[in-house]
Amino acid sequence: MDAATLTHSILRIGGRARRDDDELAFGPGGDPVYPTPFRIALAASAALGAVGLALADVWRLRTGRGQIVSVSPRAAAASLKSSAYATLNGKVAKIWDPLTGHYRTRDGRHIFLHTNHPHHRAAALRIAGARGDARADLEAAVANLDALAFETALAAEDGIGAMVRTRDEWAGLPHARALAALPLFEIERIGAAPPPPFPAGERPLSGLRVLDLTRVLAGPTAGRSLAEHGAEVLHLTAPHIPYQTELLYDTGPGKRCAWLDLDKPEGPGALRELAARADVFLQSYRPEALAKRGFGADALAKLRPGIVVTTLSAYGHSGPWALRRGFDSVVQNAMGLAALNSSLDGPKNMPVQALDYIGGYLAALGTILALARRAREGGSWRVRVSLAQVAHWLAHLGTMDARDGAEPGPVEIAALMTESASPFGRVAHFKPVLSLSETPGFYATPPEPFGTSKAAWL
Repeated sequence: MDAATLTHSILRIGGRARRDDDELAFGPGGDPVYPTPFRIALAASAALGAVGLALADVWRLRTGRGQIVSVSPRAAAASLKSSAYATLNGKVAKIWDPLTGHYRTRDGRHIFLHTNHPHHRAAALRIAGARGDARADLEAAVANLDALAFETALAAEDGIGAMVRTRDEWAGLPHARALAALPLFEIERIGAAPPPPFPAGERPLSGLRVLDLTRVLAGPTAGRSLAEHGAEVLHLTAPHIPYQTELLYDTGPGKRCAWLDLDKPEGPGALRELAARADVFLQSYRPEALAKRGFGADALAKLRPGIVVTTLSAYGHSGPWALRRGFDSVVQNAMGLAALNSSLDGPKNMPVQALDYIGGYLAALGTILALARRAREGGSWRVRVSLAQVAHWLAHLGTMDARDGAEPGPVEIAALMTESASPFGRVAHFKPVLSLSETPGFYATPPEPFGTSKAAWL
């Protein structure tokens, strides 16, 4: 399947039919780009192409004019690793904790442990029964455990990890069957509201307000994608919630970052005030986590008729694993992608964070499509996507021989990057990969630490 055909198949999922005046172009090059058998350049190009056509639709609603959308497949593939290329004052950011990785278990299998956040690191050591906190201590402890039993204990006790499975083993699980029933992403109307006009502005998303309550890569990438095309994005978290600040070098351009603590007496009220004036509420906590605090999609639609509520999760919103914690690297192993990328006996994760970034692009896409439907039809809308839905889709695009992959070199990567003088220091990060002919994407502000801005709309 070529990228243009895949782009339109993605848009059909969101209810957007192919138009005779669509103008979509893909540059030269394509898979394989990195040493992985998955068609990541095709997948990333198509997802970004779909975002571009959705933005062109919004521009057409604003001005009556369309736009030419273009994507470089090699740049799209490289964007799936953009956090690894970001630098602060010329130095590459440290992203991975030394304990994160694959471990062999007593039954001859492997388990992947994610320990980038301190509480997840502590949980892995505690549940494994490690005698110390070094990698060798954890390896020795895990070697005395069976993979499935350890995975089950981690899920029950706030740890994060996954037994390495084959694709067939994953397909036999009840959650795999629940996931297979879901589309790549979902858009549904959840309330009534009159159709609002788009605010005045010179960019497709100008004048639209986005509350970004996300963490790590997928959700923040969605927020960054909306900021790239003019939305006012206010990224919120609380000081006590672990956050890898280094990831903001990559996902923070164009946003303002502020503290807001829902555990403080004034926190819920402050968030309600912000949500009441927002166009989009973007969040990546586990399903129902914010609903328990009064910020579920239905409650938000009542508070602010016409809002678009976009939710990213690890394993989707239905099935026995819906509430299970997970990240891109963990989902890859649970669903058989890490084994298919290498082997069951020597699993390796993909060399890019494809689930995170493509999940972020699709969340942005669903949001933009929902905003366009709101402008035409009115209503409040919910958008849902998960890392597992992306993994299921990516696996079904098929695999290839990647031995001839030409990974981008330093010169090629440097051409994709820009530098910002930020409160962090001199940050180098990716430029927008998606190209629009009339309204080229750009970041109006550099990345900033949380607490730099106030939790208030401009």
